[in-house]
Amino acid sequence: MKTAMNLRNKINLYTSALFILLLIVMNIFIYYLFSRMTMDSELEQAYAEAEFVMKGMNEAVGTIPPEDLLRAYVPADGMIRIVTKDLRGPSPVTSSSEQELAKRPVAYYEEERVETIEYGGKKYSFVSVPIIWDNGEVVNLQLVKSLEREVGNLQTLRLVLVIVTAAVVAPVLISTRILGNLITTPITSLINTMRQIRESGQFRRIELRGDSKDELATMGETFNHMIDILESNAEKQAQFVSNASHELKTPLTIISSYASLLKRRGKTEPEIFDEAVEAIHSEANRMMDMTEQLLQLARPNESWTVDKEPLPLDEFAAELVKSFEKAYQREVILNVEEKVTVETDRQRLNQLLYIFLDNARKYSEEAITVKIGRKEDRPFLQIMDRGMGIPKKDLPKIFDRFYRVDKARSRKLGGTGLGLSLAKVLAGALRIQLEVDSIEGMGTTVTLFFEKMDGQA
Repeated sequence: MKTAMNLRNKINLYTSALFILLLIVMNIFIYYLFSRMTMDSELEQAYAEAEFVMKGMNEAVGTIPPEDLLRAYVPADGMIRIVTKDLRGPSPVTSSSEQELAKRPVAYYEEERVETIEYGGKKYSFVSVPIIWDNGEVVNLQLVKSLEREVGNLQTLRLVLVIVTAAVVAPVLISTRILGNLITTPITSLINTMRQIRESGQFRRIELRGDSKDELATMGETFNHMIDILESNAEKQAQFVSNASHELKTPLTIISSYASLLKRRGKTEPEIFDEAVEAIHSEANRMMDMTEQLLQLARPNESWTVDKEPLPLDEFAAELVKSFEKAYQREVILNVEEKVTVETDRQRLNQLLYIFLDNARKYSEEAITVKIGRKEDRPFLQIMDRGMGIPKKDLPKIFDRFYRVDKARSRKLGGTGLGLSLAKVLAGALRIQLEVDSIEGMGTTVTLFFEKMDGQA
């Protein structure tokens, strides 16, 4: 069975392996670069020495015996020799420490050669340059110098780099473990919090420490913000279910009671029959309205289809007012301060305004006023009634689902407590700002502020 590696171990493993790999590659590069520079420097030095010897021998050839001449220029740790084309030159001269070089095979070269060679398990610099000998023949002056000191230095460098690499491994492992803990601690805290939420069914939050603004801190803040939203939605959902159950229970109880009354006395008492049928019909309609509004409110905001188009607000309001007056036999005064055009969805706006007009109709007896104009360069539409008004303490709650200022009167007038909640959702979809002002006993004013159209002053 495969055992999954946790994130902390992965960070430790991958970070350590990558760091050590980079360190090894860097050390190999350093060693190679230093080795190359050292050998190139030795070859340049050997070539310069060969040129110096060549110049001295050109001046002294013919006056000093070849053996003495070679002995005068022999390196302290190497060999010097003259090689003719037929390989019959003077005997090579070697330093006391490099006697074995005299046994090295002889070769004649037509051109200069500067290179490193190996002989007898040792490394040497080798230089061969052509010179004119005493008999006018072109021969090779070959100079061989030991590179054992440089090789020893390179071995020391190699050992130092290996020791440094080995010595760095322990701090790397410790630092990567600290780094892994630093990165995974918030994630582990998040996992534990989510596990506690799953097991207990209660919302919990991550404890944030310090003022860090990195991605891990942002993750924690985002998680806590998400929990706030979920907790708020859960509370609203619980309240919504409780209110919906209560609101649906009332019409169902009324329908059940009147149905029982019909079974007992409906056939013999016509007035009871008419009353029961009217009540059942009224409550059934109210349940249908409530169900439709609940379905609309249950839809996420993103799923609302909004088809915006330029709409002359005064012409649209005139049609709406005319239709509303005919339907409910109520006077509506249209006051157009300034003709304005807005970009909105005609159908959604019509639905939104009907909610506010219907509320104004239900809770007032006098004429309703609809005003259109512009305030601070923003188009607005205002609906005013002179009804009972809303207490100041209730204003912040009027858009909550099933909230009623006067529950008994609202039910009597056929309200479901969902109209203003739906109005708020519609306004959000249309990007309309709602403002509600009300004075108890004097009336209510609802103002809809629209977005300015592109190109409007």
